Amino acid sequence: MSTSSTRSPGIGDFDFLVGTWDVTNRRLVAPLTGSTEWDEFPATAVCHGTLFGGAANLDEIVFPTKGFTGLTLRLFDPVRAQWSLNWVNSRDGLLQPPVHGRFDRDGRGEFLGDDTYEGAPMRCRFIWSAITAESARWEQAFSTDEGKSWETNWTMDFRRAGQVRG
Repeated sequence: MSTSSTRSPGIGDFDFLVGTWDVTNRRLVAPLTGSTEWDEFPATAVCHGTLFGGAANLDEIVFPTKGFTGLTLRLFDPVRAQWSLNWVNSRDGLLQPPVHGRFDRDGRGEFLGDDTYEGAPMRCRFIWSAITAESARWEQAFSTDEGKSWETNWTMDFRRAGQVRG
C-alpha cells in the first residue's frame, strides 16, 4: 500500500497485509467499565493473498495462549468506494456485524459499524495506521454515545514474521 499523497483509496488497499505476521496484542480486560487493566498476548496472522484483483482479502490469526483463532474477510464495494471488514472467531463461529470505511490519502484506514457488547448497543471502530512494508497497527474502540467519545480496547502491532523488534 502506498501512502503518498497521490494515492487513490480503493482496490488493493489491503495488499500490504499479504504474508505472515507476528502480532503483539494488548486487550483491555474489562471494556466499558472504566478499567485500565490490559492483557498482552502474542498471535500469528497469515493473510492468504489478494482476491478479486485486490477487491477482497482474507486472513487468519491464531492466538496460541488464548485457545482460539479468528478470520477476517475484507471486501471492497466499488459503488460506495468503501470496504467492509467481516470478523468471525473459532469460539462461536458467528459472523459479527461488519465495519465499513476506507483509507485516507495518508494511508490511515477508519472503519465503523453498529454492534452490541454484553447485550448493550454500541458503535465499533477499527483503525489501521502506521503501515509500512514491515509493520502495521490495528486498533479497536467502542463508543456508547454514538461516536462522541471512544474507548480503545484492543490494539495489535504487526511486524513481518522473522523481523527483529527494534
